[in-house]
Amino acid sequence: MDNKNWYIIDAEKAVLGRLATKVATLLRGKHKPTYMPHIDDGDFIIVINAKLVKVTGNKMEDKKYYKHTGYIGNLKTANLSYMLNKNPTFVIRNAVKGMLPKNSLGRSMIKKLKIFENDEHPHHAQKPKVLEV
Repeated sequence: MDNKNWYIIDAEKAVLGRLATKVATLLRGKHKPTYMPHIDDGDFIIVINAKLVKVTGNKMEDKKYYKHTGYIGNLKTANLSYMLNKNPTFVIRNAVKGMLPKNSLGRSMIKKLKIFENDEHPHHAQKPKVLEV
């Protein structure tokens, strides 16, 4: 159960949803023959070029992210293009997090996801294998 690999995925030409499903599958460990839903046996994933991720259709303007401040009438909305300019790592992390279990197992799985805005990352010592999406 302790054989965790490191993979690197370039998000430059990847579509957001397809990238998120691939990453979520690898984080859960569903690609391994030893997969069990109650055990965190997934791999570490490095996503680079997060600010260059693509979407199809009109999602840049139509997709909304909501945040409530806790005060009455303070529901904040932001579209996808604004969020990609402000914090592109949030967009990918939020898409992947929605595909993981909503419990302590899912919280431990999301910690194995490392996202970077450009193509530089500090994980060269782990010798990550390149994956295509």
